[in-house]
Amino acid sequence: MDIDEVLTRGVEKILPSKESLKNLMEAKKITLYQGFDPSSDSLHLGNLVGIMKLAQFQKLGHKIIFLVGDFTGMIGDPTDKLAVRKKLTRDEVLKNSSLWKDQINNILNFEGENAAELKYNSEWSDKINFKDLIDITSNLTVQQLIERDMFQKRLKDGKPIYLHEFLYPVAQGYDSAEMGVDLEIGGTDQIFNMLIGRSLSKALKNIDKYVLGTKLLVDDNGEKIGKTTGNALFLSSGPEKFYGGVMSFPDEGIYLTYELLTNIDLKGLEQAIKKDPMGQKKALAWEIVKNIWGNEKADLAQESFEKTFQDNTPVFDQMVNALENLASTIAPYTSLKSTTDAKRLISQQAVDVNGETITNPGHKLKSGDEVKVGEKVFLKIK
Repeated sequence: MDIDEVLTRGVEKILPSKESLKNLMEAKKITLYQGFDPSSDSLHLGNLVGIMKLAQFQKLGHKIIFLVGDFTGMIGDPTDKLAVRKKLTRDEVLKNSSLWKDQINNILNFEGENAAELKYNSEWSDKINFKDLIDITSNLTVQQLIERDMFQKRLKDGKPIYLHEFLYPVAQGYDSAEMGVDLEIGGTDQIFNMLIGRSLSKALKNIDKYVLGTKLLVDDNGEKIGKTTGNALFLSSGPEKFYGGVMSFPDEGIYLTYELLTNIDLKGLEQAIKKDPMGQKKALAWEIVKNIWGNEKADLAQESFEKTFQDNTPVFDQMVNALENLASTIAPYTSLKSTTDAKRLISQQAVDVNGETITNPGHKLKSGDEVKVGEKVFLKIK
């Protein structure tokens, strides 16, 4: 993968410009990072977007930093949150992030030549005193910080904005200045925070830090896949469940997921998906599982899926795990093995939960629920 493809594939926006960043990368090996919020003890599918992008830069020889936001994680990122998030303790965030390196060491190279560097932002943020904070924040304005969409929404609704939330972009932005990086990457929902870091990098270190916003991995409702929206697929779930989770994706999301979570050549892919969506989705699920756990685990996960879901035997009294909603849970048991087909059945009032017809594909299932799909499939939620 060359520089042009790395700066284009899955990329929504580069600031101040793609052309100048390309010139910089051709002139020298740059240092870049992405920060990850340790509010869960496992990385998830949405995190893989940034991890894959870091890996692409690493393969080009650039220096990458995987930053654990153990300090900022205690504050809680208010991005896209219309209510205050519970603050976490230091012990909680350190415990949550303790297994992350092991989960991604098949994607990022943490050893040998040009090894990825693992850092924690408490290394510098813990040392900031009140005078330092005043000096840092003197480079920003209230107008800059209050313009965030979610803050404006809260103000309109008369909901509180606590000062620790207001300072979150400052704390995150300071990471860029402290590390002296050339580039920060993150989802497009993080561009505001990353631009605060650009302002602080310029003011404190006279560095013109670049910002790269990746496309967001979204579900069929247009919601970002992640912890906040409750539809995350966690790496701790293991290869088989992860493979099955990818297979529950709607057909409309196959191409975007290929673009963001694989390095597969995209040429001709749209036509291939139209011709054989099931086959392409299986290839996608295999590729993602292979990247995380290796070829052998990917083969076993695919064999397990095919044995469980693709024979022609009707499913009676099958014990299953609930996924993010009703549609994704029953998708593997529909004739087309897709969320689109599941939604069709739900809209046709062909799906019952505990004897009651459900017409909402986003219906949340709980342990013990009995689900009837059509006339031949009976599921019980574990």
